[in-house]
Amino acid sequence: MRKFTAFLFISLDGVVEAPNLFVRPNLYEDFDPLIAASIAGQDAVLLGRTMYEEWSAFWPGSDIQPFADFINAVPKFVVSRTLTHAGWPGTTILPGPFDGEMARLKTSDGGTVGVSGIRLIQSLLVAGLLDELQFCLVPVVAGSGRRLLEGHDTPVQLDLVSAQTTRAGLQYLIYRPRA
Repeated sequence: MRKFTAFLFISLDGVVEAPNLFVRPNLYEDFDPLIAASIAGQDAVLLGRTMYEEWSAFWPGSDIQPFADFINAVPKFVVSRTLTHAGWPGTTILPGPFDGEMARLKTSDGGTVGVSGIRLIQSLLVAGLLDELQFCLVPVVAGSGRRLLEGHDTPVQLDLVSAQTTRAGLQYLIYRPRA
């Protein structure tokens, strides 16, 4: 059985949207080892349509390491009812229904699937299908932006698996949702 895991930058007030707007420059030097740790066990990536469209326009021409080599080489699955063509090599469109596609992917051969896209992560977390949440907690109060479970009233209980602090003050926190 494959494991679904998500890596998110998150502010102290819970904002996960557009971390490029709240991360200060001196923190970037600490990102590479955290990103490398996150992608080390992944052999596929699951994206929502919006994230796919943003990433497929950026990453094929990027040399930002270690992520560019990883994301351009790894198989990518896109959850979308509207996307009909994937121009990024190694991409498979999963047209739905959502529950069936996720069950097929989760039970397919392979290792960890990295999940990206706020709405997709929300859907998997609420459905009980996300196995691990990796947060890079940035020491900032962002003030505005989307939060992870915005619009959901049911709490999701998590267990802390590990915690690490970087030199610049980032917290790398790994949680597993409780069943």
